[in-house]
Amino acid sequence: MKRYKAFDVVGPIMVGPSSSHTAGACKIGNAALAISGDSPFHKVRFNLHGSFASTYRGHGTDMALVGGILGIMPDDEQLRDSFKIAEEKGLAYEFVETDLGDRHPNSVEIVFFYDNGGHLSVTGSSIGGGNILIVAINDIEVAFKNQYPTLILQYQEQKGVIALVSSILTDNDYNIETMVTNKIDETVTLVTEITHSVDPAILEPILKDPRFEFAKYVDIIKPMQRRHHD
Repeated sequence: MKRYKAFDVVGPIMVGPSSSHTAGACKIGNAALAISGDSPFHKVRFNLHGSFASTYRGHGTDMALVGGILGIMPDDEQLRDSFKIAEEKGLAYEFVETDLGDRHPNSVEIVFFYDNGGHLSVTGSSIGGGNILIVAINDIEVAFKNQYPTLILQYQEQKGVIALVSSILTDNDYNIETMVTNKIDETVTLVTEITHSVDPAILEPILKDPRFEFAKYVDIIKPMQRRHHD
């Protein structure tokens, strides 16, 4: 198992009894909301794994996850009322105890059901001290902590893709925090963290490039808004 530095497990300012089970869970929900896109959703399913599955009621994980996908932050007192707020907004949700395989014990797969009939899943792990790691989007394996604006791109292996992304960003004075690739067979997933928010006009040639089978920009710095229907 990966070792984490002491700095990674400093406790956050939060509402709730546990940084891993409450603050971390809320942050996973926040990240999943940011990843989910602009389409309205009417239902969310939380597939709980490991200790999340066994203790989610007593540790407030359920409350925190619902609050997270509503856009409530871990230090917001409204987190305690997340079930009530979801009911008022007409958002359905359910918790399912499951086995997600070889994942961190504090993990959850969050599945959004959109009004247009589609769905999207985001899997995240709470790794301690309120810190999280997003490990999958649908069937795409990723790895990022949701601390920086992030580009997630998937494509068939070919030359020039990494050069394209890095040159567009650096030529426009954006600093790359990390750039990591994961290859399965001939499919490559490229995750790029940028130190600050990127202008949409700069991103357009990347996100619309036909080489990418999946292209997503996640910016947790910008304020989140609830995207379920009222």
